[in-house]
Amino acid sequence: MRRFWAFFAIFERFWIELKRYAFNTLSGLVTLYLVFLLIFAGAKYAQGFGIHLFGESLEGLVVGFLVWTFALAAYSDLSWSIMREAQQGTLEQLYMCPFGFRFVSFAWIASSFLTNFVFSGTLLFLMMVTTGKYLRLPIGTLLPLAFLTVAPIYGIGFVMAGLALVFKRVQAFFQILQFVFVFFLFLPPDWWWAKTLPLSLGTRLIGKAMTEGQSLWNFPSLDLLVLLGVAAFYLALGLLIFSFCERIAKNRGLLAHY
Repeated sequence: MRRFWAFFAIFERFWIELKRYAFNTLSGLVTLYLVFLLIFAGAKYAQGFGIHLFGESLEGLVVGFLVWTFALAAYSDLSWSIMREAQQGTLEQLYMCPFGFRFVSFAWIASSFLTNFVFSGTLLFLMMVTTGKYLRLPIGTLLPLAFLTVAPIYGIGFVMAGLALVFKRVQAFFQILQFVFVFFLFLPPDWWWAKTLPLSLGTRLIGKAMTEGQSLWNFPSLDLLVLLGVAAFYLALGLLIFSFCERIAKNRGLLAHY
């Protein structure tokens, strides 16, 4: 029960910050929507020349952009939270949590996932109204697929958080990763090795669920196992690298300094 209330406190903090800084939250939503409008206009223009940038329909654009924004929020939330705690001088206090810093980190991940799911849902509604393409929303299928798809990104978030503990400022590398995520999203689905990379397979399955209405149990068992394995591998790798960087930061006495 104590763990539940600790998680609830972290989750409540996420919501309070979203509401308290409503202008920033709305600005982020509007910015992403404007970026989508630019891409959408470019895709429509290209279709006039018989060039299909996102497949034969615009559903691929909507799904791909949705997963991309979710991934950006996933990896940046954890990293920025730790960097902000270090800047404010409260990072060491989190290590004094009776449940351990790992619990705090995973509570951050869960809270981030739930809040981003709502945020992405709002963005999805705007994109569907804009394109006129109303996708299916089988929540029971989308929730586990979305979590398994972005779990490797949380692993990357742990890597960035670990680097932030040691090197303090890693913002420049953030900008590189957002383009790497685009590369992962649009790899050809028939390349078997692409399925072992973050976002690639999960985006395809989410697209089928939203365009064809497939349920979770209608997907090939091998695809689900690969998706689960990729999620577990990158998340575990991220935790391992974070633990290594954390040990370096502790040995050098860097946790209390920014």
